[in-house]
Amino acid sequence: MGTENALYTILIEKIKQQSLVLPTLPEIALQVREAADDPEVNLGKMSEIISHDPALSMGMLKVANSAILGRGVKVETVNQAVTRIGLRQIKSIATAMALEQVFVSKNEIVALYLKKSWAKTIDVASVAISLMTFYQREHKHTSLALDTLTLAALIHSIGVLPILTEAEGHPDVFANPTFLQQAIIKLSSRVGAEVTKAWGMSEELTHIVESWSDLTTLPSEVHYLDFIRAGAIYHGIFKNEATQQALTSSYIKKGVLPDEDFLKSDEFRAMVNDVKSMFT
Repeated sequence: MGTENALYTILIEKIKQQSLVLPTLPEIALQVREAADDPEVNLGKMSEIISHDPALSMGMLKVANSAILGRGVKVETVNQAVTRIGLRQIKSIATAMALEQVFVSKNEIVALYLKKSWAKTIDVASVAISLMTFYQREHKHTSLALDTLTLAALIHSIGVLPILTEAEGHPDVFANPTFLQQAIIKLSSRVGAEVTKAWGMSEELTHIVESWSDLTTLPSEVHYLDFIRAGAIYHGIFKNEATQQALTSSYIKKGVLPDEDFLKSDEFRAMVNDVKSMFT
């Protein structure tokens, strides 16, 4: 088996055999998700759980005081933040914020790839979240939820993690980083879908992770995929200009984008920077 095909073949086989080592959600995310699913939980109990994790507590304060949720009065306690955000959104946002903890590795090369992957994920998610925020202002009766989009955008590339973890056990593959990148492009969506299933996430989220980079899947109605793909366009992940133009035109037609220059506007860029600050 040549080095060029080794990792790809191993990954495909492990996916088929369901033996690929998948990441686990951080404990704090599991606790928050379990509590959010408890019909007896209240805001006070949720605040207590979150308060045990300093990083998550700080993250919740950032979200509560962001341009998306901020209402002029600054919140200064976790309880106030949880009250403003609400139990429904807490579940998705806490999970999303805990994800950074799984993008780590003791291997220097893997750690570098993971760091770049997480940074790219934050970039795409910041655009997607900002765009939906503007969209919801104009379409107040939309069934699309910002908390669902937030989580979807922050797990859309989660499949990169098991691929790099597997590659860590085959250092000879790192002699060809171009090939490793190709393995990520070809397999990360499929692997990512397996991760979301293992984490017990909804079929909707699994579909988004599996389909966001597959441009043969083009929803006729406004969909979460549109916002994530807009983030990919914004950051040049979809490099083909014809593809960029076709997607942009469809988003204008569907009302996702007001016009072709909206993503370049100062107002939108300011929102993106504000959202990005919540995760960095």
